Parts: sequence; structure tokens; C-alpha cells
Amino acid sequence: MTDAMHINPATIFCRSLAQLSAMLDTTGTAPQLLAARLHPDMLPFAQQVRAAVSFSLRGCCPLAGLDVADFSAAASLQEQIAQTMRYLKDIPVERFDGPLDRICRDRAGFADIALPADEYLNLYILPNFYFHFSMAYAIARSQGAAIGKGDFDGYHAYAPGFSFETPAAS
Repeated sequence: MTDAMHINPATIFCRSLAQLSAMLDTTGTAPQLLAARLHPDMLPFAQQVRAAVSFSLRGCCPLAGLDVADFSAAASLQEQIAQTMRYLKDIPVERFDGPLDRICRDRAGFADIALPADEYLNLYILPNFYFHFSMAYAIARSQGAAIGKGDFDGYHAYAPGFSFETPAAS
């Protein structure tokens, strides 16, 4: 997984976890935000963040041949993210060099899954990681957080006061 066409999966997750951590710095962790949901049957903000963090470990650990680490007992969301990032950064990159057809197993809701490593990462873990990260972002925005696309991906930048809102017709 470390040739020129692949990025170390820990690097991918750590970059996005750093964005998630910065987003938490901006939004804060007021009880109202932590409990907010987009829909009654969806996970609240705090659980969306924890699920994203969990998917980074559920992805990297099996790909590196390690038992899945769990930092969910951390005192705060920020501490869980920090502990996870430290752990992921400490995985030697050569641990990810296993064959792409090795089977990784996980539980997806009520389904047991077993996928070749490449499919496991690209078709299961990454979409689920970004789903939960996106839901946390969307919940924070729905609660009035002053965050934008650049807070999500770390690349986009817009002029102060910029909005995609279309001006009202006169």
C-alpha cells in the first residue's frame, strides 16, 4: 500500500481527524450540540464524531495486522481524536504492505462482512468514515456553527462573508 499510487491509510485518516479536531475547536462541545441530530433516528453529533474516529481505527488496524484499538473511553471527543491520531501515526508504514487480496472482517450494522483489503478500505471503511464526518459537519452547520467547506477538507478558502445563497429577485 505504500507505492507511488497509494497513500498510507493512517496518513489519510490523521489528516481528516486533524480537520475534525479543528472543527471541534471552532464549534465547541456544548451539550446542545453534542445531542443534536439531523433526524430523530440518526446518531447525535457526539456519536457521529465517535463513529468517524472508530472507522479510522477499524480501517487501519486490520490493514496493519493489528487488533482494533479503542479510545472511546477518552474523557472528551478531542482526547479521543488525539489518542487515535497518536496511535495511527505510530503504526510503521510497512505494516500496511500486506497483500491487497487479504481478507478483512468487520460488522456493518447487523451484517458481518469479509472483504479483500483494497475493497475493505476503499469501498467500506473510507465511505463510512466520511459519512460520519460529514454528518458531524452537517449537524454542526444545522446548529449554526460558523464552519465551511475549508473546515471540512482543509483546502477550500472563500472571501470573508462569501455565501452560496442566491440573492432575492427584485
